[in-house]
Amino acid sequence: MAIKKVITFGEIMMRLSAPAFARFTQADRFQVLYAGSEANVAASLAIMGIPAAHVTRFPDSDLGVAAVQTLRQYGVDTDHIIYGDGRLGLYFLENGAMHRSSKIIYDRFDSAFARIQAGELNWEEVFKDAQWFHWTGITPAISQGAADVCLEAIQAARKNGLTVSGDINYRRNLWQYGKSAAEVMPALIEMTDIIVGGTTDFENSLNITEKSFEKACQQVIKQYPAVKKLTSTLRDSVSSSHNKISARLWNGKQLLTSAEYDLTHIVDRVGAGDAYMAGIIYGWVTGKTDQQAIEFGIAASALKHAIEGDVNLATADEIETLVKGENVGKLLR
Repeated sequence: MAIKKVITFGEIMMRLSAPAFARFTQADRFQVLYAGSEANVAASLAIMGIPAAHVTRFPDSDLGVAAVQTLRQYGVDTDHIIYGDGRLGLYFLENGAMHRSSKIIYDRFDSAFARIQAGELNWEEVFKDAQWFHWTGITPAISQGAADVCLEAIQAARKNGLTVSGDINYRRNLWQYGKSAAEVMPALIEMTDIIVGGTTDFENSLNITEKSFEKACQQVIKQYPAVKKLTSTLRDSVSSSHNKISARLWNGKQLLTSAEYDLTHIVDRVGAGDAYMAGIIYGWVTGKTDQQAIEFGIAASALKHAIEGDVNLATADEIETLVKGENVGKLLR
């Protein structure tokens, strides 16, 4: 049976990276990429062979066209992207090394996406032949219009029988338009099936203050019965170049944990959470168990740390090979 589409919705920005491990103060040029958390998920799924579409609002300019072309090169459906006034958001990346942390500077105020308004998108049309909708807490933090459209999308997704996943991804500095996460997020989460988040996300978005992940998950499900599963990654940062990562999932009955990966020479960690999200969505839509899904997801995230850019370019076969512990780091010919 053919797998139906996964739909993602959110802002895409221009990423401007200082070369190699140069500091901002050293950079005389920047590498240009186009990326966003939700779009990273769609691109990764498309690379793994899952039909995926991304929905966003771009400026009606050559920069919007360039961003669309980037999505298309990964195989992402861009048919429902809309264009309008406003600018393309930017973010600047300085890659850390050893004990020097990486840095990101955002410049996304008044972007074309921030100006989106309810009613601009035909969600009934978007969700034709789709089975899954993914959103993140970045979107409703950007503007009231973006929050309204995110709610509109989730309502339409549920009406059309799609599975809905949401990555809370709480970022305090984004909530600048007069609303707090605790005022906006509950209405979105109460219609979401699968949540990605940790105890800090639950505290800031849902006022759930349990310190234990398992107990916090139980409280979320008690207060928001639509939520069936909650998951998150765990990261131990030894240095910028050396992290250890694993994943956990509460499925309503038990807490599952994944293998841990020791990442000693990180190339680029940006987008690693999106790689995990794409991995577990891939696992579930292809019939994997919860345990198999988080193992696949964390292996996908581990591989992303070895790939430049925001998007995980690892194929499903490469991820499966890592899950099995085969050909790890070997020269393949």
